Amino acid sequence: MPEAPSSPALSLDAWLARLERQHPVSIDLGLERVARVGRRLGLLDTPVATRLITVAGTNGKGSTVAMLEALARAHGLSTATYTSPHLLRYNERLRLDGQEADDTTLVRGFERVEAARLSGEPVSLTYFEAGTLAALWIIAQRQPELAILEVGLGGRLDAVNILDADVGVVTTVAQDHAAFLGTDLENIGREKAGILRAGRPAVLGSSVLPASVRGVADALGARVYMLDEQFHRCEDADAWAWEGIDANGHPLHLKGLPDPGLPLDNAATALQALTLADVALDEMVCRKALAEVTLPGRMQWLSNWCLDVGHNPHAATYLAARLAERPCTGRRIGLLGMLADKDAEGVIDALAGSLDAWVAVGLDGERARGAEDLAATLESRGQRVLHRAASPAEGADWLASELREVDEALVCGSFFTVAEVLSWWKSRPQRREHDEIRNA
Repeated sequence: MPEAPSSPALSLDAWLARLERQHPVSIDLGLERVARVGRRLGLLDTPVATRLITVAGTNGKGSTVAMLEALARAHGLSTATYTSPHLLRYNERLRLDGQEADDTTLVRGFERVEAARLSGEPVSLTYFEAGTLAALWIIAQRQPELAILEVGLGGRLDAVNILDADVGVVTTVAQDHAAFLGTDLENIGREKAGILRAGRPAVLGSSVLPASVRGVADALGARVYMLDEQFHRCEDADAWAWEGIDANGHPLHLKGLPDPGLPLDNAATALQALTLADVALDEMVCRKALAEVTLPGRMQWLSNWCLDVGHNPHAATYLAARLAERPCTGRRIGLLGMLADKDAEGVIDALAGSLDAWVAVGLDGERARGAEDLAATLESRGQRVLHRAASPAEGADWLASELREVDEALVCGSFFTVAEVLSWWKSRPQRREHDEIRNA
């Protein structure tokens, strides 16, 4: 194992700034470079955890990972989860036994990756690749009973795919990241199915996936477990039930499950994946875990403000359906900020029937879309724009002054939009004690 460099220790913020500068582009899909450094770190020689689940998909990855973690911990397993992106703190990306990794742990991981990167012929790594390798090295030191990895982009060429998952999960397939994955859903499906492995379980969390996903699984000889085929969910007035199959083909049934405030398809998928990772599901334990799971930025209600990171039409359609389940007696106003490479028209059309008016906000960075451009797009889709603001925080300030008690605000369109408004919310002097995270 290569030793860390002996230069003075950098802070976490300094490491992150350094990683952002060290590779010529921020996204550089491919496994050759990251696998070379991973091999130097010993990550390809022995498993990083007793069991490993990798989760890919266009939407639903974060909620599936959150429920997998909550269910596994409730059943007494030691866990590690790696997700991206983060909302407020980089530390959110790596959770060890349910707790965010501290700065010291992350810095140690970055030091080890840097030493490995420079041992032998230097290897250039992107910000995401270096962060993924650091997280995997940290996980490997702990050897948890279950590690859960979320794919950052695509699947086949994503950095987490240097490891072979014991259970591969594909949640949904829709158009997003078109510049990297294209617009053909069959090709996108093949990329996401690239995390699947021969002879191992493949849990498919939607019944409407492109045929290419099942095609990749069948070609590999992976054991397929698909929603509405091998496992099912059904709802009634106050609860829902799940039916699935264990690794030996035995039927499983759980009933009286609470709504976690996250997509039930993803909850059902998490249950199926967990049982295939050799976890014996206990009905009462599952009820408790699903009742308590939370995920910031996904249908997260703070008083009469709803925050959701949905940034493509598929996610926006789900969001609209959930909003329709809870009528608003006043106005529902959207605060929208999106990146220039996202399908703003599709998102707006999906949410149009759910909102009375909009606040258009600008974002920073090379992929940013300005408020004026977004407002023009909203108006071209027949939407009413009340205000334009240079940033999500400025837009939130204006909207807070306009909202009545019976009104609601929806903040959406990007992780960056939600993150800035969440920071703004936490800094408000009038913040009330009951304004806590809840998903609904």
